[in-house]
Amino acid sequence: MAKLLVNIAAFILVLVMNTLAVTLPLNGQTTGEISNRLDVFFTPAGYVFSIWSLIYLLLGIWVIRQITGKNRSSLYYQAISPYFAATCLLNSAWIFMWHYNYFGLSVLIMLSLLSTLIVIYRKVKELRRNFFDQLPFSVYLGWISVATVANISYFLTYLEWGGFGLGEAFWAVFLLVMTFCLAAYFRVKKKDWIYPLIIVWAVIGIGVNNQADHPVLSWISYAVAVIVLLMVVFIRYPQHISKSG
Repeated sequence: MAKLLVNIAAFILVLVMNTLAVTLPLNGQTTGEISNRLDVFFTPAGYVFSIWSLIYLLLGIWVIRQITGKNRSSLYYQAISPYFAATCLLNSAWIFMWHYNYFGLSVLIMLSLLSTLIVIYRKVKELRRNFFDQLPFSVYLGWISVATVANISYFLTYLEWGGFGLGEAFWAVFLLVMTFCLAAYFRVKKKDWIYPLIIVWAVIGIGVNNQADHPVLSWISYAVAVIVLLMVVFIRYPQHISKSG
């Protein structure tokens, strides 16, 4: 019961922090206003961030499912609960750091959040849970993977990093290639089709955001999204059929 109460409290905290970030907003500026302050090539269009609604919906369902005694005492919830609470605390801390312009600290917190989600993802895989146990963390990890790269890109732009003289466009394409590799890894090695779909959603948004000012980068983004989508659709795994006798 204690872990359930901690999870509920942690989830409420992250919802409150996200609500305050929009309604107050914190430090007199919204999350999007800060993001749009700098021209960062690897930033998705604003509509893409609506995925947070899906993430919080799935996480809310995850918490509610824990209420039943059977689930609450399961190895799955016992193993994941402490890490879930940690993600909520890290998410809330990131919002605070971002809104108060502590961008370096926001990167460190985002990396911690990413690392914690990787631990959760691996534990879910090890426990061989069903699709609905995996779903919220595939979506969450997929989005935070992209958000981490975008956060680092923003911070480096804020510092006016020269990129070794290679230019922002080069690094944006390089990051798109790395993002593709992540999507391919999760599709092929982890047999996960949800994570790559989140990458598709984000990369299309990057294309939309660069359509007017950087059309070549935009079309590269669309090409990456199409290739990843094709991987999701056409890569299939054989069903193992047991033979008796």
